[in-house]
Amino acid sequence: MKTRIGIFGYGNLGRGVECAVNKAPDMELAAVFTRRDPASVQIRTQNVPVVHADDILSWKDRIDVLILCGGSAFDLPSQTPLYAKDFNVVDSFDTHANIPEHFAAVDAACAGRQTAVISAGWDPGLFSLTRVYANAVLPDGKDYTFWGRGVSQGHSDAVRRIKGVKNAKQYTVPVDAALEAVRSGETPELTTRQKHTREVFVVAEEGADKEQIVHDIVTLKNYFDEYDTTVNFISEEEFNANHTGMAHGGFVFRSGTTGWDSENRHIIEYSLKLDSNPEFTGSVITAYARAVKKLYDTGVTGCKTVLDIPPALLSAEDPAELRKHLL
Repeated sequence: MKTRIGIFGYGNLGRGVECAVNKAPDMELAAVFTRRDPASVQIRTQNVPVVHADDILSWKDRIDVLILCGGSAFDLPSQTPLYAKDFNVVDSFDTHANIPEHFAAVDAACAGRQTAVISAGWDPGLFSLTRVYANAVLPDGKDYTFWGRGVSQGHSDAVRRIKGVKNAKQYTVPVDAALEAVRSGETPELTTRQKHTREVFVVAEEGADKEQIVHDIVTLKNYFDEYDTTVNFISEEEFNANHTGMAHGGFVFRSGTTGWDSENRHIIEYSLKLDSNPEFTGSVITAYARAVKKLYDTGVTGCKTVLDIPPALLSAEDPAELRKHLL
């Protein structure tokens, strides 16, 4: 029997999850839930209902895993604990500083009945796994993570929630000198500000206070307050012509040494180059939804992160096939 997936929220990420579920041989989309008028939401999958969020509890027995596709700034902190009371859930919560608090809230909501995975994506997510593996292998070393150049969905969503903003796109840009220094084997001490800059392109509402918008962006805690941020106000026409893409990517490095005198240096580098950030993130979340169902079926409940999930649980293949072809 296929795993029945529910999608909560049908923005860019929700559409990415829908595409990933369509490609998964062991999954099927059961329903899409929205806070909008369901009649206004057109999905790609045939014969699947779009249901108002107010009616979600009537689907408790018709969904195996609910994938939450809201934003980390304003949606997931309340939504994930709320729905983890009644559903197995997965989210992509990506505010790194608040993950421990979010984990505790979701774990309490599961109450030994449901299974949840939070912060599944590529960072946090796949990059997190890389950092753990690299630290275990090279305990004598330093970590470096660079993102971009690319579109951050979470940061863009946070800007769009600011008063006076009609539309916005945020690009994370690595500082080339810092990136190349790490890649060459140096181990510099780098502050957050020295590793990245942020560029924001904003379409303002008519009559909006642009100075206030800039202030609200650059002081937004956990998003822009620790970075050099440039805010550009542009027309809606320019936005639609030049800022509708969703490419992103990044690099994780571990630079470390082995040997009795630390004489041998090693660099682990893991990178991603993504044409579509939401489609790739949706694919990661969908894989972790598979793991959630497997855990729940074996009696494992509570909140987990990607660090707690055995890799084999992500795959639609059985362990014997994985050992034969991928080990």
